[in-house]
Amino acid sequence: MIEKLSLLLDRYNEINERLMMPETVSDTQLYRDLMKEYSSLTPIIEKYKEYLAAEESLKEAKELRSGESDRDFLEMIDEQYNSAKEDIARLTEELKILLLPKDPNDQRSVIMEIRAGAGGEEAALFAHSLMRMYSLYADSKRWKTEILNMNETELGGIKEAAFSVEGDGVYSRLKYESGVHRVQRVPETESQGRIQTSTATVAVLPEAENAEIQIDDKDLKIDVFRASGAGGQHINKTESAVRITHLPTGLVVECQDERSQQKNKERAMKVLCSRLLEKKQAELDAAYASERRSQIGTGDRSERIRTYNFPENRVSDHRIGLTLYKLDSILNGSLDEVIDALASADQSAKLAKQSER
Repeated sequence: MIEKLSLLLDRYNEINERLMMPETVSDTQLYRDLMKEYSSLTPIIEKYKEYLAAEESLKEAKELRSGESDRDFLEMIDEQYNSAKEDIARLTEELKILLLPKDPNDQRSVIMEIRAGAGGEEAALFAHSLMRMYSLYADSKRWKTEILNMNETELGGIKEAAFSVEGDGVYSRLKYESGVHRVQRVPETESQGRIQTSTATVAVLPEAENAEIQIDDKDLKIDVFRASGAGGQHINKTESAVRITHLPTGLVVECQDERSQQKNKERAMKVLCSRLLEKKQAELDAAYASERRSQIGTGDRSERIRTYNFPENRVSDHRIGLTLYKLDSILNGSLDEVIDALASADQSAKLAKQSER
């Protein structure tokens, strides 16, 4: 680890020198690429410098110990020695985490898709609650959200919805949300007071950049139709809604939230590109299936990940055995405690995997 850190420090210093060269400043793309690498290395190097300072303090304490007989001064030296040892142990663990391979998608914005599952209207109402929860969480992070498509029910539920969340590091926080979410509560329509279990599926797709996914126009089948609202009533008289079918994969995307056919087409293409990127990533990940299973969840949208129990005000994440009795707070967007626990467990799993090698 120390050898790797030493090499990274050399690279960091090299980049720092190159960033000050006129030929680098005049090359916009090179400057941007070097700044990006410099920024990613900065937290590692700052922690490594703390580690080196702690090592120097430990070395100094050892040297002072050898020729000292004054009891009071020896106590001060021992305090320095013990403090430096503790710092080295702590910083070693922190550096191990910083050196873990980064998910290349972590800094991306995302497209989230939510679909009502088993449970009829109650599942659709739950899907709406999940969408509200993620929107409030995004607001708390000052991320920008935009609805791309939404198919509502007459009672205010959602059959399916797609929306983008834009900001720095969005995927690194929301990637743990992919999977089946389950709700247990007494529906308003239930006269006997019986608890019903319903589900909704969440997919978190890293937003594709233009250059990553190349789509040939001949591979697309584009249909236009009238947008309809809850219950099927027409909400406009023009054929503004768009359905795009990607023929090679069979993926179908609909968008009808905008009145403009062109805007709906642009939004549908945005979702399609992200789905194709996810498919491409899944194919690459298949080669590392055993390693993915050692991490927190697989990102598989068929995996049941969490239960929201209303009578007990309880949220349980089944992947890490986390139970919190603050359902109301979580549904109002206070997701950090859950996500922090998932991220921490993910890091621990990766560290354990790394130590096996």
